[in-house]
Amino acid sequence: METNAISRRNFLRVSGLAGTALCLGFYFPANAQKEQLISTTDQAGFDFNAWMRIDTDGKVTLTDHRAEMGQGSFQSVPQIIAEELEVDLKDITVVFAQGNPTKFGSQITGGSSTIRGSYKNLLKLSATAREMLITAAANQWNVPAGECYAESGHVIHKSSGKKLNYGDLVSAASKLSPPTEVKLKETSQYKLIRKPLQRLDTPMKTNGEAIFGLDKKVPGMLYAAVERNPRLRGKLKSFDDTAALKVPGVKKVFKVQMFVFNTTRDGIVVVADSTWAAMQGRKALRVEWDDSGFEHVNTGEIFKAHEQLLKHEEGLSFKKQGDPDGILTKSAKKIDVIYQTPYQAHTAMEPLNCVAHYQKDKIEVWGPIQAPDWVQGDISDKFKIPKENVIVNMTFLGGGFGRKAFLDYTHEAVAISREIGGPVQVVWTREDDVKQGPYRAGISYRGQGALDNGEISALKFKMAGQNIDHWSNTKRGKANDSTTEGFLKPYFDSVKNISFADVPYEMPLPNMWWRSVYASTNGFAYESFINEMAVLAGQDQLEFRRKYLKDERCQRLIDRMEEVSGWKSKKKNEGFGVAITECFETTVGQIVKVSRHADGKVKIDKVWAVMDCGWYVNPDIIKAQVEGSVVMALGAATIHEITFKNGLVEQSNFYDYLMPRMSDVPDVEVHIMENTADAGGVGEPGLPPFAPALTDAIFDLTGKRIRKLPFNLNAV
Repeated sequence: METNAISRRNFLRVSGLAGTALCLGFYFPANAQKEQLISTTDQAGFDFNAWMRIDTDGKVTLTDHRAEMGQGSFQSVPQIIAEELEVDLKDITVVFAQGNPTKFGSQITGGSSTIRGSYKNLLKLSATAREMLITAAANQWNVPAGECYAESGHVIHKSSGKKLNYGDLVSAASKLSPPTEVKLKETSQYKLIRKPLQRLDTPMKTNGEAIFGLDKKVPGMLYAAVERNPRLRGKLKSFDDTAALKVPGVKKVFKVQMFVFNTTRDGIVVVADSTWAAMQGRKALRVEWDDSGFEHVNTGEIFKAHEQLLKHEEGLSFKKQGDPDGILTKSAKKIDVIYQTPYQAHTAMEPLNCVAHYQKDKIEVWGPIQAPDWVQGDISDKFKIPKENVIVNMTFLGGGFGRKAFLDYTHEAVAISREIGGPVQVVWTREDDVKQGPYRAGISYRGQGALDNGEISALKFKMAGQNIDHWSNTKRGKANDSTTEGFLKPYFDSVKNISFADVPYEMPLPNMWWRSVYASTNGFAYESFINEMAVLAGQDQLEFRRKYLKDERCQRLIDRMEEVSGWKSKKKNEGFGVAITECFETTVGQIVKVSRHADGKVKIDKVWAVMDCGWYVNPDIIKAQVEGSVVMALGAATIHEITFKNGLVEQSNFYDYLMPRMSDVPDVEVHIMENTADAGGVGEPGLPPFAPALTDAIFDLTGKRIRKLPFNLNAV
């Protein structure tokens, strides 16, 4: 929900269930150019968004319009509501919204946007409900509302001590006009927000109560496994299903096509009465693919092509100020280096799955869906059915990282359901997930910089790699919108000559968002380069940044990093490295400490992470997200990558796409900056600074500069 899309006149209060509940929310008229105000008299048959409903028993039902995939929205959003509404968290029930952008606005869970995009509206919504309930109680007692206050789901009269439960007031409150202005609490008054409260969804996720996609069952449902072409753009030549149809439980075998961006991927579907039977039938298939007529890529060739492009092409200018080329030509003290980051899979804990039921006049899907509004629009378009007849139901997600915002797996499930004439659950294996993609694209960077009297006189960066936007032909010919993602904005104020360019590189490999998107690769290149510039200048890397990141928030962040890590008291035989990146309106600085242990191997001893995300809800959730980001960044930097040979992905499962082990993970100490700035993201910004801070620490300890990821930490 975009804050600027909501105004006073968009606010709506209605009474539902014949006046037995107080429903509060916002309304998003489709394609509306003007604001609309809905009154209680014209609500009949009107499709409104009831974010929050208070029933006659005082219980609050909150509709979560975004996905919960581990990032903590099932806790953070209720915590916001409970603070201003003055209810106990135990009295709040959270339910998932269905896909409907007209009712809920944007529902994509990505860009760390759930809290930062809606917290102001949720605070106002809750405070408005509280004031309406207080007014209803005051009217019943015939006393001024100022003599009453709300606490723990009740309105209390200060002088007499009289008390009414919210449930006793909802009918009267629903008939009131909402107040024009409401006063929100100061941060110092918070009783729930900024407190490390235990997550509401933890018990249900540990006792089996939570419903994930794989848990969903509908009457008459069959199960499907799909043997897909291992090369995107390859076609099906023939298949023999004789053995597959002999597997007990297998019902049907047929061809399916799944849209993947602007092309299709062929597959053979095995439908059975259980997932196991479908998978065994799939293994029994005999398939011949036609992979002629297109390039079969190899990883080494991809990165060699990047290097040639960076050497010979200037690319598409994204941002330029001053004359960096002129300065670099004349400068005597400069560096010119290349950094490379690999392709990566998402490998969420829960592999892809989807339940779909295609009917003549309606399509319904259930599953771990990261963008229900996008899925609704995509299915409506592909199957030529009105949007309002496409019902998209979210379940919990066992991780997403961007992959479950893609539209291929839901489209495929609907196509299979249409073919069999009934509901079906399509289950992907881990091997499907790893081999099919889409992936975080491998990117190469060229960094050029010049120094004059120990000061940066010019910076020039170019990136070469697949552009997510280029799957849409309308974006071709334009620089990557995320060329500077991860690079701190204050550098543009302090460095007079600076440029960023994107060198287009086209490759028919499916690529898309991955946790922190381009900041995960940009951050490694740009912050590694700043560290190299500091070394070239003979200056401390943290103090070097202090000179160029002059705004107050960055200065305070650097102070905190220095303080918590003991940066100035580094000991002999210890390597310390630093990086500071920004994405989704949050700045994170990390310091990594390494040492060489008795076995001769370099070990990561500790990571200090300082996050400035502005206004925040729950420090425990923030710490968990940063810790998870560090683990994911550690794997991507030192352990795993997706590689291609003759057009085929070489990795299959966790035996050859290894994950960090518990013994690999260092102690991570997280610190949160306290301020009242607008909320930034939390789920993704903790990832980008880790790799450049780690490689800087290794350089500090060993003198070895690492510019290509992943690298083997045991071989340093």
